[in-house]
Amino acid sequence: MNLGGSLAIWRRDMLVLRRSILSELVAVVAYPLTIYLAFGIGMKGYIGLVDGVPYSIFIAPGLITMTAVNAAYSESVWSLWFHRRVQFTIESYRVTPVSVTEIVIGKLLSGFTHGLVKGAAVAVVIFAITPFRFAPAHFLAYLAFYIPGSAFFSCAGVISGTLMDKPETIGRVEAVLIMPLIFMSGLFFPLSSYPAGVAAAVSYLPTTALFEGARRTIVAGTFSPLFAANIWLTALVSFVAAVLIFRRRLSQ
Repeated sequence: MNLGGSLAIWRRDMLVLRRSILSELVAVVAYPLTIYLAFGIGMKGYIGLVDGVPYSIFIAPGLITMTAVNAAYSESVWSLWFHRRVQFTIESYRVTPVSVTEIVIGKLLSGFTHGLVKGAAVAVVIFAITPFRFAPAHFLAYLAFYIPGSAFFSCAGVISGTLMDKPETIGRVEAVLIMPLIFMSGLFFPLSSYPAGVAAAVSYLPTTALFEGARRTIVAGTFSPLFAANIWLTALVSFVAAVLIFRRRLSQ
């Protein structure tokens, strides 16, 4: 397999991003910043410390990670759907030497880059208005969760964009599956808030491994091998599933 096709697809998507980068950054920063102002600042006086840190610090890593993986998912699902159902760009790829796996990898790279750029934009804003800081070594460990997490959400986007033919269906999947998985994974509250049985079940979710593992790493410097293994394995399985589903859909 030659990854030249994947890089060509990625470069095409990046040219599209470059044309609208400012408007996209303004839009993507607005949502997590509003949440942070409402909860991280507005509620911190009522909530106090959570897991030994101020609430504004507790939710900051989750908002950055949420922005990144949401951007990865949205780029993958809508780009693939639009190119498959509206522009028929996928059909043009099929008459070139670009393989199915290269198309999927290209979309994953595009989703990952969108997540990196938009997550970094939110991080800059949060750093500017909060005392949230972290050691460089913690950031390197944080990447062990961020990279597979973005890959997982990009793969989920590829799968949704491949299977869903109507945009309203894509919106429903995001509303009833993607967002609940994010919000119930300890983004705004510690897992200890759940009843013991529910907390045990939620701890196995890949989104919990992503958000809880990333928070512990970057805030406290505590690396969880189990959480890391969970999200890396999930990313690998979702990649294989994305390739197989995309290949089967193209063969129909």
